[in-house]
This record gives sequence, C-alpha cells and structure tokens, in this order.
Amino acid sequence: MSVMSKQTQTQTSEDIYDVYKQNVEKYFENAESIVPQYLQSLTSIQAECQKACKNVITSAISLQQEFAKKTGISTELPEAVKNVIVDTNKQIIKAKSVQNQIAQATTNSIQQNIKTWNDNASAFTDLNRNILQSWISTFTQARN
Repeated sequence: MSVMSKQTQTQTSEDIYDVYKQNVEKYFENAESIVPQYLQSLTSIQAECQKACKNVITSAISLQQEFAKKTGISTELPEAVKNVIVDTNKQIIKAKSVQNQIAQATTNSIQQNIKTWNDNASAFTDLNRNILQSWISTFTQARN
C-alpha cells in the first residue's frame, strides 16, 4: 500500500460527525481560554479611563482654584447653591446604584434563561432521540 493510500485511509476513517464534534470542541476550548483575557483587557481599559477622567477633572479644579486665589476672585458659595450641588450629586450616585442593580438583575436573569435553555436543549435532544429511535424501529420492522 502506498503512503498516499494510507493517508487517505486514515483521513476517511472518521465520520463527519466525529470531525465536526472535534472541531466544535476545539472552537469552544479556544473561546473559553480567550474570553477571560478579553474581559480582563476591557476591565483594565475601563479602570484606566476612570483614572484619566478623575485626574483630568481634579487637575482642572486645582488649576481653577489656583487661578481664583492668585487673581483674588471670590469662591464663596451660598449655602443654598452648595446644598443643590451636594443633593444633585447624591441623586446621581443613587441613580447609578439603581442602574447597577437593574443591570445585575438583568444579567442574572439572562444567565438563568441561558442555563434553562441549555438544560432544555438536552431534554429536547433526548426526546428527539427517542422519537427517532421509535421511527427507526417502526420502519425497520416494516421492511422485515
């Protein structure tokens, strides 16, 4: 037997479903290893953006404060205005907290729905397998 025919024999010894399953497994193994790295990169970018924004705003406030002091501009704030600023900030923080809770609940719900779908997919596969077996049994008996 030639080398070429041995290679052809080896390549055709597996059926299409074995090859397909192997490739699906390889794909998801790769995805499972890449996704955490991808998410970590996004988290790092987000953290750097937050640091940059905070730094820019803090620097701008500092510069404006220094300018006001050196030029003698009054920076006194009436109590009512101060209260409006502080109360507005509290409301923004509360809204952000509620937004986060909604996002977490939505994420948890999506995750549960995917899990339920996944569990049901296995059940549907088992049901379809039983139906298929019943059909095969019926038709093979009819031939005999």
